[in-house]
Amino acid sequence: MDQSFMKKEKVLPLVVKMSYPMAISMAVNALYNIIDSFYVAKFSGQAMTAISLFFPVQNLAHAILVGFAIGINAVVSFFLGAKEERAANHAAASGVVLNFIHGITLMVLCTLITYPFLNLFTKDETVITYALSYARIIFVFQILDSIAISFEKIFQAVGRMKTSMFSMAAGCIVNILLDPILIFGLGPIPAMGIEGAAIATGIGQTCALIIYLAVYFWKPMPVKIHLKGFRFEKSLCARLYSIGSAASLNIALPSVQVTVLNVLLSGYGEGYILVLGVYYKLQTFLYLSANGVVQGIRPLVGYNYGAGEMKRVKKIYQISMKLIAIIMVIGTVLCLAIPAKLIGLFSEEEQVIQIGANALRIISAGFVVSTLSVVSCGTLEGLGKGKESLLISLARYIVLILPLAFVLNEMFGAAGIWHAFWITEAIAAVISVYSIRKIEKC
Repeated sequence: MDQSFMKKEKVLPLVVKMSYPMAISMAVNALYNIIDSFYVAKFSGQAMTAISLFFPVQNLAHAILVGFAIGINAVVSFFLGAKEERAANHAAASGVVLNFIHGITLMVLCTLITYPFLNLFTKDETVITYALSYARIIFVFQILDSIAISFEKIFQAVGRMKTSMFSMAAGCIVNILLDPILIFGLGPIPAMGIEGAAIATGIGQTCALIIYLAVYFWKPMPVKIHLKGFRFEKSLCARLYSIGSAASLNIALPSVQVTVLNVLLSGYGEGYILVLGVYYKLQTFLYLSANGVVQGIRPLVGYNYGAGEMKRVKKIYQISMKLIAIIMVIGTVLCLAIPAKLIGLFSEEEQVIQIGANALRIISAGFVVSTLSVVSCGTLEGLGKGKESLLISLARYIVLILPLAFVLNEMFGAAGIWHAFWITEAIAAVISVYSIRKIEKC
């Protein structure tokens, strides 16, 4: 498959062609997250609280794997655009091996830190037991998932977006089908509760990996992963980690944010912690759909940058901005129109629904303006400007929102924490515009 279509086809149809498979797969993945939480919540409110508290650790581990894979994507795309196929092959092989090592290392480290982490937020032994049972299974399957994530980004780097869409969607669908069977039991299959939810997730991830490997060997692609005679090259690894570490931090920062906000909200009761966890489940559906567009444009940006086509890079940026803005408008309308129904998917407690509905109305004020930050971060990563992308994410998830949350919490109580979200997005949008314009002048 000739990759030159990335710099020859008209930009709008090209962005749509590259983005819609990823947007669909991201939406399916987000739907899985919601359905998974729905079944867990039906099984037990304490189990849902356990997953909400465990989310930062799980997200941190996932962020490291996905972020590094984004580094693989950017480097491979650049080398393909520059017509350096051997370098692209070696970058892909190095990325897969390194991410596999990351998966094993994270399994050990995250298993060790989960219990003391949970102890910071709850003394409920049932909640802790649920979370630990879920974590042990998730982290074992994470080793295979590290390979699947690497292949996902490599397929995207060469423009095979439909393969990536099919693999991710298939894994999510398998997960969705297995959730009720393994959680509640069916026929000879015993009810496994929260462990069943974790096993369903792991099987779904494994199915995605099997599909990637089958397609890789059945339908050869321009990038080859050669492990025979493989060796690491210092300069290439440094480049992968330069982009990958920044991208990992971009994805991991929400975990830090959630952890700190959970501390603030814990003073108002576990209902508020549950609401924050539910919000992140819901906004995942919105932002993962937007991230589908970002995943679609990232290889386009990298390829055209490697080919010296900066005018096309600018046009790709502008068109993706419009597409993501539409997604954000839809999300805002839903949160304003039916907030109680959205929260009601995860809790039947009237107080929690009321708190959550109010939170959604306030937080959604920042959705549309966040378009600038989301697109800018993805574009900068495609350009290999990991540090600049990281600065925007630091502003969104740590530097701005946490001090604002502390101050507004003192002034307005829990509602102040919700207001910190949209105020942060407005300021981060200004920083994003400045960062992009600075790159344009270089």
